[in-house]
Amino acid sequence: MTAVQTMRLAASPVSASRRGFLTIAAAALCAGALLGSPAAAAADYPAGKPINLVVPFPAGGGTDFIGRLLAAELGKILQTTVVVENKGGANSNIGTSYVTQAKPDGYTLLLSGVGMATNQSLYSRLPYRLDQLEQIAILAYGVDVLVTAPTFPAKTYAEFVERVRKEPGKVSYASSGNGTSGHLGMEMLKMRAQLDMMHVPYNGGSAAINDVLAGRVDTLFVNQDTVLPHVRAGKLRALAIGSAERNPVFPDTPTLAESGVRGFSSEYWFGLSAPAGLPDDVSQKLFEATRTAMQSPQIREKLTAVGLVIPTLTDKTQYAELVNREVAKWGEVVRASGARID
Repeated sequence: MTAVQTMRLAASPVSASRRGFLTIAAAALCAGALLGSPAAAAADYPAGKPINLVVPFPAGGGTDFIGRLLAAELGKILQTTVVVENKGGANSNIGTSYVTQAKPDGYTLLLSGVGMATNQSLYSRLPYRLDQLEQIAILAYGVDVLVTAPTFPAKTYAEFVERVRKEPGKVSYASSGNGTSGHLGMEMLKMRAQLDMMHVPYNGGSAAINDVLAGRVDTLFVNQDTVLPHVRAGKLRALAIGSAERNPVFPDTPTLAESGVRGFSSEYWFGLSAPAGLPDDVSQKLFEATRTAMQSPQIREKLTAVGLVIPTLTDKTQYAELVNREVAKWGEVVRASGARID
């Protein structure tokens, strides 16, 4: 009931009984409007309505794998169906842009990742703004690993640096594409360690790894889970990892910080995001459901097996703070290296 309608009722020359009836009717109308308000709807969220989880990469990859694990657990916790919708392309920009245009009601979510941060400086124009997203929770993070074929002369990181400096511009490194975490991680290593190397970009990680395995390219800095089977089989040698601490699946591989590159950190991560403007109680409900889901034995077992770390979630600000730090860090690397995608 609008203020104008209320004023008209008060001014009408009606009987006391009629006035009482209208007052009750007005109260009922107002109560009905309240029940239909966003706040009331949020209290019932998700009310059995399906939730779409957009994965901004094709089906079958690592991001899709995590998305499907999360969807299954969130569905149990929220007592509804969570449908994974793959919208790949443009280094996650297509799927991310799609979510920013969705209604902020909690029924369209995004499995976001490090590309959301690096793309802010890699592209001169983006189809979305970062402030069009609300960052709900970080899910897990992994580390990039510096690997070579066993035939490469260097057996340690120190020997690797010596070799690169002896032949500036000749030692090659592969990446799964311009702007990927492995490419930017190696560019950061080149900056910090003052190394001159030749970049050989590929269209995807499999082709890059295959050419390093074959000795056609000297080295690779890449996500741990993609090279873990090759390292365990002795087909690739891990020289160093990019996290601040050693990784459980690479316990004997030193960090780059240990190896003399102070403050070095090249990690990739996954999180849950939503369109900006999400009602606070829906956002909080999603955060709490995500925190519970990521502690489930099913998810922990599968992710820790490939070396992914599941952080302890304490509040919703964690993920937004991480994203902002990563935007600044990778922006510096992109500007210094001149890396561009468009």
